[in-house]
Parts: sequence; C-alpha cells; structure tokens
Amino acid sequence: MAGVPGRLRRTLGLLRSLWIYRRPGRLAGLKRLYQPLVPDDALVFDIGAHLGDRTRAFRALGARVVAVEPQPELLRWLVRFHGGADGVTLLGLAVGAQAGRAELRVDPSNPSVSTLSQDWIKQIRQNNAGFSGLDWDGSVEVELTTLDALIERYGRPDFCKIDVEGFEAEVLAGLSQPLPALSVEFVSGTLNRTETCVRYLQALADYRYNVVCGEQRDMRWPEWRGPEAVLKWLAGGAEGIASGDLYARRATLKE
Repeated sequence: MAGVPGRLRRTLGLLRSLWIYRRPGRLAGLKRLYQPLVPDDALVFDIGAHLGDRTRAFRALGARVVAVEPQPELLRWLVRFHGGADGVTLLGLAVGAQAGRAELRVDPSNPSVSTLSQDWIKQIRQNNAGFSGLDWDGSVEVELTTLDALIERYGRPDFCKIDVEGFEAEVLAGLSQPLPALSVEFVSGTLNRTETCVRYLQALADYRYNVVCGEQRDMRWPEWRGPEAVLKWLAGGAEGIASGDLYARRATLKE
C-alpha cells in the first residue's frame, strides 16, 4: 500500500487493528486463556499493549495492569479505551535491554507489526513470504525503559505479556529476576529469536512452556513442556505455525 496517501494508510491500518483486536466476542476467550495465569489481585505488565485488548481482559480478571505502548497514535486510543480506569497505568514507552532512546519502524498500514529491530525486518523479509508486502517506511523515536525499571517502580508482575515484533529477547535482557509467568510472541522465519528467549528464561529459573497459535485463545498442548522439548520444537520449525505466543510459567514441585 505504499502508493496510498499516508493519512488513508494510517486510517485503514487502525481500522484493521480495531477489527482484529476489539471485535465483539473476543473478551470471553481471552479471559478463559489468561485466568489460570492471572491470580486474584494480580499485577500484570502488558508490553506492546497495542489497542489494549489484553489489558481489557486482565482488568476483567481483576488484575492491576501496567500497559506499555510506544506508538503515539495507538497510545491515544489506549487512553480513549482505558484512560482514567481504576487499576490501569498507561505508559507511552518501549521496553528494551537498557534505558535510552531508539527508532521504532512502522508500517502505517499494519501498526501491529511495528518493531525496534531492523535486523528482524531483514530476517522476516528473507524468511517469511507473508511479510513481503510490508513497507516499514515510517518511523518514530521512542523512549526505552527496562523490565527491571518497571518492576522497581510498580512491583513484580504475576504475569507479563511481551509482544514486540522480534524485540522480545531484548526486552528479556532487561530483566534480572524470574517472573511467575509470561508470554513472548513467535513468528515463523525468526524462531531463533524465540530460542534465545527460552534459553534466557532458563538461566533465570526453571520454566514449563505451552503455545497459543495465532489469535486463537486456547493452549495447543494438553501438557506443559520442558525447555528441551520446546527448543527442539522450535528448531524443527514449530510445526509450520505462522505465528503465535509461547507461554512460560515457573515449574513447581507438583509438576
């Protein structure tokens, strides 16, 4: 859509996201998905909050939410949906390995694939034909914080959702303590980055893993798997799944 005027591209991209992430009926499935991972009176970090569909689900489960979204236009919609809501803190920031500033690359037609990783753009273009039509011809300078800094300010989250288009490993690099549970996005063609996330998490603590495919709202595996099995699954191509989220939770004596 490079030939489409910029304002129209942004409008169409926003409408696309609104339909995908705020459509009727979505909330019930998200609540069912997250309920086992979000205890009563939980604190949740929503890193890459986009239009706040997950924030909405976390609040519906009674959690306090710190929602982080660096895109100014999406942040305005987050404020519209959740601004002033009890228990929700909205931050116009990005999260990385260290505090500072960085360039966020944006495709106005698809704001959900904005990324801080130029290397990820190159890799995904080479390895995933589904991304061949994206341009990432927009950019915005954003402020970076870290998970450690957010924890120091708001407390340790019971669950942390990380969806930052290829920058997940860098987000985890800014975390120096294990969390009870979290999720990171994975995308076909860049699964080596998800492998890095698993190895980093295992250096912090012993985790078990499960998968949600695409925008589905059910765990794929009946039993949570150990790190070796998940690394093997990723190295084998993740069953050809185009994208999804890898969930990790601390192993317990019962497991």
